[in-house]
Amino acid sequence: MPPGFPMFAIHHATLLTPEDSVADALVLIDEGRIAAVDTAGVSPPEGIAVRDATGLLLAPGFIDLQLNGGFGLDFTAEPTTIWDVAAALPRFGVTAFLPTIITSPPAVARAAQRVLAGGPPGGWRGARPLGLHLEGPFLNPGKKGAHNPAYLRHASAADINGWSPETGVRLVTLAPELPWAGQSIVELARRGVVVSAGHSLATFDEATAGFDAGVRYATHLFNAMPTLHHREPGLVAAALADPRVTVGLIPDGLHVHPALVRLLWQWLGPDRLNLVSDAMAAMGMPPGDYVLGDFHVIVDDSARLDNGTLAGCVLSLDAVWRAFLGFSGVTPAEALPTITTTPARLLGLGNRLGRVAPGYDADLVLLSPDLRVVETFVGGESVYRA
Repeated sequence: MPPGFPMFAIHHATLLTPEDSVADALVLIDEGRIAAVDTAGVSPPEGIAVRDATGLLLAPGFIDLQLNGGFGLDFTAEPTTIWDVAAALPRFGVTAFLPTIITSPPAVARAAQRVLAGGPPGGWRGARPLGLHLEGPFLNPGKKGAHNPAYLRHASAADINGWSPETGVRLVTLAPELPWAGQSIVELARRGVVVSAGHSLATFDEATAGFDAGVRYATHLFNAMPTLHHREPGLVAAALADPRVTVGLIPDGLHVHPALVRLLWQWLGPDRLNLVSDAMAAMGMPPGDYVLGDFHVIVDDSARLDNGTLAGCVLSLDAVWRAFLGFSGVTPAEALPTITTTPARLLGLGNRLGRVAPGYDADLVLLSPDLRVVETFVGGESVYRA
């Protein structure tokens, strides 16, 4: 939002907070930030623009930590499409996200870094990329999923040179049991990169060693890792047991059984559970043939490689959140942190994103009573209105 943008107000919305829902809220927005929040039924100052949100719910903007593409576009195949997808994401309530680059030649990640460093095109409006999620190439071939084994490798100091939030790399998924993984974790964490365990065959002890080294996230728990076993608990149990670790989950009804979704909520609650879309190019598009990296993906009610392997998700983050509510039985207010405050805190941005509170960025979503996106604001600017 340019400096000097006039103050305006969102009035009469029901404010969703992690604790409750508060009726008849007033939110004042000034120069892209939240200036004040009042829930006492007061009127806005005279002379400012007012968005009457009677009958609507107001929530912080949604944050997606794993998004491979959408609207027919794939970030790994074409890193230049990041800004195109970002421009369309507010229709799903997404105001910030991590464009995800899957296992590919090193030049692809470098190209994506340049796209972010170059900034958006003139006149652009949309969801803000907060940095890249590099999912690979340091993954275990035994749990490669929809990653090309030709590009998998062990990490080295040269491989991670230039990876930091300042250069556009915010999150890295790797298998902590691989050679030089421990050194990579320590160095990336030192730079402020969030390191995640995923696509891994790590034992419980290997996973715990990764957490001790600095891993703080688990990428799409249960998927691309060994099944939980009572005598060989592995990465799943290690992630669940360690309070330092935030757990990513794709609750679309395909990647994880609804019964396990309910159990995860009971085990972790909103502070350690993060919902992601893991959406691929088919998000927002009809069934058909798409790509994920350099793989052909067949999309109908799911996205799968030719051999039947799941290849990401076709649902947007708001749809994944609604599915989670149905599976878990919790209220929207209770589950809201899983796509707002929890990912913001994981990225070290909890002091400016993920809450409707004074001083925070005015990234906001107005929702209908059935939780459909009505309007999305990024930095106080309306960037989508149904």
